[in-house]
Amino acid sequence: MKIGSVYDASFAPYGKVLEGYDTACLVKAMGTIPLPEEGTAYEPSIPALEATCLYGQFQNNAYGGMPVQLGMCWGRNTKLNCLEYHRDSEVNVGDQDFILLLAKQEDIRDGKLDTASVRAFKVPAGVPVEVYATTLHYAPCQAAKDGAFRVAVVLPRGTNGPKPAIAPLNDEDRALWACNKWLLAHPESSEAAQGAVIALVGENTDIAADL
Repeated sequence: MKIGSVYDASFAPYGKVLEGYDTACLVKAMGTIPLPEEGTAYEPSIPALEATCLYGQFQNNAYGGMPVQLGMCWGRNTKLNCLEYHRDSEVNVGDQDFILLLAKQEDIRDGKLDTASVRAFKVPAGVPVEVYATTLHYAPCQAAKDGAFRVAVVLPRGTNGPKPAIAPLNDEDRALWACNKWLLAHPESSEAAQGAVIALVGENTDIAADL
C-alpha cells in the first residue's frame, strides 16, 4: 500500500493538520507511559496527559469550549481490523511518527465497506491532526517495521464509554459499539469474535510489508 503524508493534498477529504500548537509538553508526558508487552492499549482519559497545557488548548481552541477527554492509544500494530467513526472530529498527536488507515463514510454501501478504499497516511511526530467525523479510522499503526506508537486521542468527554441501552431503529444502530462509537469489523478481528457487526469486506489491510 502506498503511504501518503498528512501534508499531501489527498489527505484533505479525511482531515487536516492543526497549526499553532506546541505539543512538546504532551509528547513528554506520553513518553512516560510504558508500552504494552504486545498488541495495543487504549484509555480514553489519562490524568497525566490532561494535566498538560495542551488539554485546555485542545478543549477551548480545537473544540470551541466543548468538554473533552485526552487519552491515548499505544502499542504495536500494522493491521486494519476494524474501522470506527464518531459524531465529531478526533484529534491525534504522536510522540513519534505513526500511520493512520482511513476511509470515508460515503464509501459505505448497504452497510458494508470494501477495504480496497482504505488509504494510509503518515503523521510526523508531534504534529496534531484533526480526523473529521466523516472519516473512518481505528487503531494507529507504527511507522517503522520494529517500531511502536503512542498516539494521544482527543474526543468529546464520554466518547468510548459504556454503550447506551437502545432498541435499534435502523442498521446503523446495530453498529453502535460504545458511547459515540460506531464500529465496522473485519471478520478476522477480535472485535468480530466479540459480536461486533462484520461490515468490512475484502482483505484485512496490513502495512507490515510497506514499512
